[in-house]
Amino acid sequence: MTEANLSGGRILIIDDHEANVRLLEYILEANGLRNVRSTTDPREACAVCAEFQPDLILLDLHMPYLDGFAVLRQLMPHIKEHGYLPVLVLSADVTPDSKQKALSMGAKDFLNKPFDYVEVVLRVNNLLQTRLLYLRLQNYNEGLEKRVQERTQQLVEAQIEILHRLAAAAEYRDDATGEHTRRVGSLACRLALALGKSEAEADRLRLAAALHDLGKIGIPDQILLKHGSYTSEEFEVMKSHTTIGGEILGSSNLPVLQLARQIALSHHERWDGSGYPLGLAGERIPVEGRIVAIADVFDALTHERPYKRAWSFEDAVAEIRNLSGRQLDPQLVEVFLSMLNTGGLSRFSTQVQDEAETSGIIPAPGTEALK
Repeated sequence: MTEANLSGGRILIIDDHEANVRLLEYILEANGLRNVRSTTDPREACAVCAEFQPDLILLDLHMPYLDGFAVLRQLMPHIKEHGYLPVLVLSADVTPDSKQKALSMGAKDFLNKPFDYVEVVLRVNNLLQTRLLYLRLQNYNEGLEKRVQERTQQLVEAQIEILHRLAAAAEYRDDATGEHTRRVGSLACRLALALGKSEAEADRLRLAAALHDLGKIGIPDQILLKHGSYTSEEFEVMKSHTTIGGEILGSSNLPVLQLARQIALSHHERWDGSGYPLGLAGERIPVEGRIVAIADVFDALTHERPYKRAWSFEDAVAEIRNLSGRQLDPQLVEVFLSMLNTGGLSRFSTQVQDEAETSGIIPAPGTEALK
């Protein structure tokens, strides 16, 4: 059935009198409505309705086996499923009680027997027109919902890419490849999953962890890229990248940025309380900060920087063990090392590189990661 032509409307007639059925078919066909199906056995109503998928049902009230009310009751799930499926009741019984009962059960209008030719045509056309308007509105809403979903996905992808570009802007200053943030996010995500976090939580951590060193934007090159040990004054400046990152990410309404701020401020806290900037200890350090701390240290050890060479996998594992209980959460360290033993560093590195080549940004986790 289309807006320009109602003749395609599917009409189902349920009436136990063959003569009534033939008369209605004649009236409808004379007015261009030829897509008609009928049954004189009300027990077949549900099966025929499910197969024919009508736009309008003409239903007699008084029939053997099942009366019109019983048929309406059986058709109710089908009617509700289609939102608006009009039922035109055929009956010589025009008492208020019958009308009220039929209307309360889903009927939309009535045709009195014996049929009046003009009245049949007018009421059928009115109900088909209403059905058509409903279908148009339904199609419009579905199209609108699809456009909203597409637009939402575009915004999600844009937000994810912006987050990655923001992280890369800081990371390129001391990582020529700009992959450190991606690797830390990937390792933190995998560790979160190993700890029993949901996929949405782990994906959100993947995004937020990539911004852990955003505050390096505010650190001078002569300190950030310095070879050798810092002076006490230089170290104080270097430590400020945590609070600078927190200030940049502060006051955001986006949950992933709120998490990123928490990580920026806490990923250099130490399990024994000797870290910075707040000197938090043990479980007072947010668990996300403790997760990212392990991923950050391990990746920094195993990859070259302008001021250091990469450590071997074995030496890095040994150092992580050495830092357990002092700098790093000992329970998380055990989970992390178990995860490495299961998969191996090379597998993680390969997967991160594949993700980078496929998307050009941090793998899109979907809308949930941004909530």
